[in-house]
This record gives sequence, C-alpha cells and structure tokens, in this order.
Amino acid sequence: MKIDFEKSNRLYYSVKEVAAHFKVNESLLRFWETEFDIINPRKTEGGTRQYTKDDIENIAVVYHLVKEKGLTLEGARQTLKQKRDDETRKIQVITRLEKIKKELEDLEREFDS
Repeated sequence: MKIDFEKSNRLYYSVKEVAAHFKVNESLLRFWETEFDIINPRKTEGGTRQYTKDDIENIAVVYHLVKEKGLTLEGARQTLKQKRDDETRKIQVITRLEKIKKELEDLEREFDS
C-alpha cells in the first residue's frame, strides 16, 4: 500500500503504514533507525513511532541505496555523507516520474473504455 502524500493531510504515519509503503518488515525500519541518523521518527510516551513525510523521504533515500542500488550499510552511510542532496533529488525525480506514469496509465484506461 503506497502512501499518497498528495491526497493525505496527515502529519504522522505509523511504522506499520511506512513498512507497507516500502514493502519491508517493520523490524527493518527499526534497524535502519539505529544505523542511519537521518531516520529519526517521533516517539510517543508509550514508545510508538510516528513518521513524518520528511522521515519517509529519508527512508526512501536509504531504501534506494540499500535495496535498489545494492549498497552495504556502510556504503550507504558513506554515500549519504558525501552526496545526500544528490540522492534525495534522484528519489524526488523518480517519485514524480512514477506519479506521471500512473496518471498516463489512468488516462489510457479512460480512453480504452
């Protein structure tokens, strides 16, 4: 289940929702939180994690480096230190392109029916 940030006005998302968005286990997100200082969700008094859109964008960068590019955790940390802004821009462009693709597919379905 992808989180649609365009239609959502929520401030926080649960670890379950974020894990479903990236199709990973919740434990992986908790692990990345200990490994990468850019992932720092808010925690309630009861310890429940609450992720903002910025947190999710940071997770997207880590996901891209580790899962899509196949970097080790150390390699991902090095890349983030050196080229964090470049990687963030790449993720934003990919997200925009995926959105455009979805819109084009929706238009194609409308024309076919």
